[in-house]
Amino acid sequence: MRILIVEDEVGLADAVSAILKREGYETDTANDGISGLELAMEGKYDCILLDIMLPRMNGLDVLSYLRVKENETPVLLLTARSETDDKIKGLDCGADDYLTKPFSMGELLARIRAMTRRRGIVPDINPKYGDITLEMKKGELICGRNSVILGRKEFQMMELLISNAGQITTKEQFVKKIWGTDDESEYNNVEVYISFLRKKLVMLHSAVQIKTRRGIGYCLDGAK
Repeated sequence: MRILIVEDEVGLADAVSAILKREGYETDTANDGISGLELAMEGKYDCILLDIMLPRMNGLDVLSYLRVKENETPVLLLTARSETDDKIKGLDCGADDYLTKPFSMGELLARIRAMTRRRGIVPDINPKYGDITLEMKKGELICGRNSVILGRKEFQMMELLISNAGQITTKEQFVKKIWGTDDESEYNNVEVYISFLRKKLVMLHSAVQIKTRRGIGYCLDGAK
């Protein structure tokens, strides 16, 4: 299941993202309303966590635009406001639920499960491609009866490759998503970790391969 977090408090957004990933979710983050709206309109999310007080475009306007465009992705509003009027406005704009800051991660996870359950969304906790499965809780890559534990960055890279199956994942995407920077000095690290992953796929006797698209990036191949 993929979740979009639209939250201008970068520390909070990163903390929520890290916890959701540990729970088996895939996440993307945006720190302003316009960026969040652009990502949300791609329609690839199962749930959106949307702060009301955002720079460039507030959360209620983002939500209203999504609903006008018939984007029915479940939305959980995050707000520091506790006034009843703000909650009513959010629900009237099309929010599925709301949560007032500060909140516990346990309550947030429960709200996400409840919202997606109401919409009939069944999360794919362990991403799969071909004969391999990424075991989210154990940090393992599995092929048949064989398994191998992945390092943190190996795991993140394999997760990104599987989530982008059918298309090329660029070095820029790896660097930005995993190292959190646009620094070209990290590009060599991508090649190193791709080499590690290839060796582990061989160890597992998997039919899946990581193909290089020279000058562009990498993609998975070998699904039947």
